[in-house]
Amino acid sequence: MPRLEKSKGTKRLKLDWTFVQRFCSIQKVLFPSWISQSALMFGTLLAVTLTEQLIIYQVGILPSHFYNVLADKDNSGFKSLVSTAMVLILFNSTLKSIDQYICNQMYVSWRRTLTESLHTSYFQGRVYYTLNVLREDIDNPDQRISQDAERLCKQMSSMASRLIVSPFTLAYYSYHCFYSTGWIGPVSIFGYFVIGTIANKILMGPIVSTLYEQEKLEGDFRFKHMQIRVNAESAAFYRAGKVEHMRTDRRLQALLQTQKSLINKELWLYIGVNTFDYLGGFLSYIIIAIPIFTGLYDGLTPGELSALISKNAFVCIYLINGFTQLIDLSTTLSDVAGYTHRIGELREVMDDILHKQCDYDPASGESYDFDSDFNVHADPVDTAFILDHLSYKAPYSDKLLVEDLSLKISQGTHLLVVGNTGTGKTSLLRVLNRLWEAHSGFVQMTTCFGPRGTLFLPQKPYLTDGTLREQLIYPLKDIYPASGSVDDDRIIQFLELAGVSSLLERTGGLDAKVDWNWYDVLSPGEMQRLCFARLFYLQPKYAVLDEATSALTEEAEGQLYRTCKQLGMTLVSLGHRSSLEKYHDVQLKLCGGGQWEVTKLKGGNGRKSPENAKSSLLKSWT
Repeated sequence: MPRLEKSKGTKRLKLDWTFVQRFCSIQKVLFPSWISQSALMFGTLLAVTLTEQLIIYQVGILPSHFYNVLADKDNSGFKSLVSTAMVLILFNSTLKSIDQYICNQMYVSWRRTLTESLHTSYFQGRVYYTLNVLREDIDNPDQRISQDAERLCKQMSSMASRLIVSPFTLAYYSYHCFYSTGWIGPVSIFGYFVIGTIANKILMGPIVSTLYEQEKLEGDFRFKHMQIRVNAESAAFYRAGKVEHMRTDRRLQALLQTQKSLINKELWLYIGVNTFDYLGGFLSYIIIAIPIFTGLYDGLTPGELSALISKNAFVCIYLINGFTQLIDLSTTLSDVAGYTHRIGELREVMDDILHKQCDYDPASGESYDFDSDFNVHADPVDTAFILDHLSYKAPYSDKLLVEDLSLKISQGTHLLVVGNTGTGKTSLLRVLNRLWEAHSGFVQMTTCFGPRGTLFLPQKPYLTDGTLREQLIYPLKDIYPASGSVDDDRIIQFLELAGVSSLLERTGGLDAKVDWNWYDVLSPGEMQRLCFARLFYLQPKYAVLDEATSALTEEAEGQLYRTCKQLGMTLVSLGHRSSLEKYHDVQLKLCGGGQWEVTKLKGGNGRKSPENAKSSLLKSWT
């Protein structure tokens, strides 16, 4: 597998065509159809905001009516206007609250939709493994899913009501501005907006890439604290508080330095935004003054002129305000662009991983069957793995761990894989489970994965969150939802066979809620025993065990292996102890440098790979 180029420094991301493409792809997720929940809420928001703008217009021209009635000393007209104003203000307040409520609902709906979409790709196949272990071109996928998606949805929901109504309000008030001031009013305001947009586009450019880098460093800083939390005991045994303090502070300083850089760049954007806000107010008075000084309204009384000025001022100011609101969104838009690039990049990488996984389909070929060679079973009824001239290496390495390995792992023949550290034992399991791709040759898992097929016990025990029952049946509950009560007696029996029945009392029962961290409370041996209890309950045909008893005594190891065989499992084990040999029929020894040898453990003669593992000799074995 070729080494992927690691991202270096700050990526030059900005408001460009790539941003548009990524933003549109995210919108397709949020608005899958015209009748989706998001589309219906968006339509409702449009109706509410348009009604709100109509009310605002009526409220905005009320001062001009007040000028008239006050100038004429119209008492009844004044009382009528006050009543109308109270109703309009109450109605407008209600609509504004509904507007905010719908935006908040859209935020929750968008976050759920976008996060679930990311989860669908993230947990499909082995994407989550590839992203976190094998790919170096994407940082902190967990942060992008949990935090960046939330912030993107929050920022978009805060922009929604202003953006959705802007085309309608700008068109409406442009017409009224033209009617009141002639062509000079709308043209001046539109020109002012164009200049402001260009200036803010220039000022936003550096912010997007800096925000992207800040979010990356936020993820790195959080990951460091998570690393310390998960490995607190190991670090404490090393008395590593001072060195971890230094390294954590180092990440904090890198984050704060980037944040300062972002603040400095945002300063100029804020100056531009605020300048255009205040200049907009003066521009409205200049536009109003032009028809007055040209003598267009010389025939009006002072009261009528005051009312007209008030009305025209509201129209011009509101039109300018509509444009300045869009300019004010510059800072929000820069945030949206940064989060869009991070989430869009994540989606593209996950799609690429899925595409490569689907395309990876090695050709079939001959395979080595140690059953036929060693006569353990003359007529095997089932096969778990077929390997044909398989060569593999670690990612980012050019050195082959194993070269030209061919064999067949069949039911009833227990295989032990041994070898010095670094010869590729665990790597073989990664290739068998398709976590790593083979360098050459063919590998196939011919059984299904799960209770009726093959299950792997990794070298590091995995304990999920939840109750003791959920630990035992994992991952059965998530893959096959239980249709009824799980057999408690069987679970208790397997806990006893694994030697961890004391957990029933410590946890308070199978279904008692457990608040503590399993890794902090259980010893390494107890964790391995609990994983064996899980294996007993699931009872697969094939159990692949990677150093699964390394923390246990030979006596406990023997008891667990005998139970596995009594339950009908065929074992494929990785280990260093010679005591494991008596529970297996065949030994595969990885010798390093690509070399390997196969030996029969119960009678018969073993076979060794020739120098450079010549495939011609292997074919004669099959």
